[in-house]
Parts: sequence; structure tokens; C-alpha cells
Amino acid sequence: MFASSPASALRRALGDDRALDVVIAVTAFALLLIDIPGLAAADNSLNSATVPPVLAAGSATLLLRRRWPWIPYVAALVFMGWLHQLTLIQFALYSLGRFRGRRTAVVATVLYVAVACTLYLAPGWPEHRSDTLTSFLSIVVPVGVLSAAVGVATYRQDLVREVQALHAVQAERASVARDVHDMVGRELTMLAVTAEVRARRARGGPHEQDFDSLAETARRAHHMLNEIIVQRADERTATPGLEGLEELADETRRAGTPVELDVAERAYGLSPLRQAAVYRVVQECLTNAVKHAGGEGVSVVIAVRGGELCVRVRNGLPSAVPATAPVSSGTGTFSMRERVESMGGTLTTRRTPTTYEVEATLPSGTA
Repeated sequence: MFASSPASALRRALGDDRALDVVIAVTAFALLLIDIPGLAAADNSLNSATVPPVLAAGSATLLLRRRWPWIPYVAALVFMGWLHQLTLIQFALYSLGRFRGRRTAVVATVLYVAVACTLYLAPGWPEHRSDTLTSFLSIVVPVGVLSAAVGVATYRQDLVREVQALHAVQAERASVARDVHDMVGRELTMLAVTAEVRARRARGGPHEQDFDSLAETARRAHHMLNEIIVQRADERTATPGLEGLEELADETRRAGTPVELDVAERAYGLSPLRQAAVYRVVQECLTNAVKHAGGEGVSVVIAVRGGELCVRVRNGLPSAVPATAPVSSGTGTFSMRERVESMGGTLTTRRTPTTYEVEATLPSGTA
């Protein structure tokens, strides 16, 4: 197992990711404040009174680093060209690597170095800070590469930890399934055998068919237990990906609930882990729709926008309350939210007098 990272320890101490982002933004601001005398003296139209608000505004962009990490990155490039300041770019490149992965971090680092070279050659850059472009790059390149590399390493560590956690959950579920099968299966077997014995003893009597029916019901239940629980307990049986959604929609249609399925082509390129999460979310939503929607139509839309995977399931609600309440454990939404949040996403539900909507947003891992 991986040891907890300093960021994870700080997150647990603060109790919330947003609090961690505030601490990081304040830290960046404090580091920027160290250079106030130099910034105020430089020819950048700022003075000792205007420098702090500008630095605070730039640091505040780090509050957006999880959802929109490109915003602090652009702000950092502006700071580099205007204030000749490299502190903010370190946080921005780390955030891109941390929340968007290796490919995005490499692109951002190359762009950062290219912008730095262009600024160095532009009139007005403070050339006295380095005699040659080579000595200038010996400072610029390590700052970007190291910051982005640390972010990518943390991103990969989180993915590995996430996979390990999912494997642990799957192993626990497999263990529980085997225990259920062994205990319940034994009781069903005993019930079937007892019913068969009673049926033989009651042969020719008025209750013979009753015992035969009871024995057959117990055998069918045991068979279903083998087909469902044992199959789910098999760790080699993988959760279907997006290719399984059409079959899922067909099953729902056969149950009397119309389904419209709209899956973006880019979504099929997602990792199997994310596809499995999407499948489970849609599966639970369609199950709930069959229970509660009373045959109203269901719309399923799966889209990839930038670095986000968006799943939206909306169904109509019947105008009349059903005479009998549907069978429900009440844990479906909780399970969906738990699965989505374990992958760094969010899940929200909205209910109106005529519709019910579930929206899940996860990092796509493709940006």
C-alpha cells in the first residue's frame, strides 16, 4: 500500500479539499509577497500599494485549480510576462499535472518554456537577471519540469490508490457473496430436501403437491443464487463498459420504460475503470426509473467536455401517485454517489414536479 502523501495528510487535517485549496492559494500569495520590493521598483506600472491586490488576485485563481486548472496557468503566464515572476507558474504547472495528467502537463510545460523564451528575447525583459539565454533557461526549465513532474507523479499515485481501493472493495464484495452463497445455499438445500421428504411421506395425500411445489421453489431459488451471486463473486467477471449500455437500455425498454441513449464517441476511449463507473451509474438510474417513473421516458446523455466526463440521466414522473409503493432498499443514490466521489467526481440530483434528474461529473483522464 502507498503511504499517505503530505497533501492527503493536510486534506485530512483540514477536512475538505476546498480548505486545502485556500491554504495553497494563501501560501502562493505569501511567497509572492516576498518579492514586493522588487516588483514595486520594477518598471511594470505597479507600486507598493497596487502590488498586493494584483498578487492576491493571481493567487486567488488557484482556488479554481481542480475544476479549471488552465485559469491559474494563464494568470501565471501573464505574471511572468508582466511582473517577471515565476512563483505562480510553479503552482499552476503542478495543478495541471495533478488534475489533468501527463499529456496535459507536458503540453503546458513546453508552452511555458516557449513563452519564457519569447519574453526573454522581447524588448523590455530584465536581461540583467541572466547574461545569456542558456543561463536563463537553466532557471526556467527546471522550475516548470519539476513542478509538472511532481503533479503528474501525484496524479498517477492517486490513480493507483484508487485502483487498489476498488480492488479491495471488489474482494470484500466477493467474500460477502461467497459467504451468502454458502449460508443461504445450505438453508435452501435443506429446505428442498425436507420438502421432498415430506412430499414422499404425503404421497397420495392432499398436501403432496404443496410439498412438491415448495421443493421446486427451493431448487429454483438455489439455482438463481448460483447464477447471480456466484457469478458476481467471480473476480474475473468484469463490469461491462459503455458497450453494455445498449443492452441495458433494451432491458429497460422491455420493462415498459422508453429509453433514449446518447453516448459521445470520445467516451468510448475512456479507461475501463471510468466506463465501469458510468455503467453502474446508468444501471442504477434506469432501475430507479423502472421503479418510480411509471413508464415515463428516460433520457441518458454521456458527454466528454475538456477534462470532464458528464453523465446526465433524466426521467419523467407520473402525474398520479402509484397505488403501491415500489420495492426499494433506498441505498441506490448513496451507492452511486460513493462510487463517483471515489473517482474524484461529483453527483447531484434534482427533482421537479414533472422530472427527476441525476447528473454525475468525473475527471475524464483524457485532457
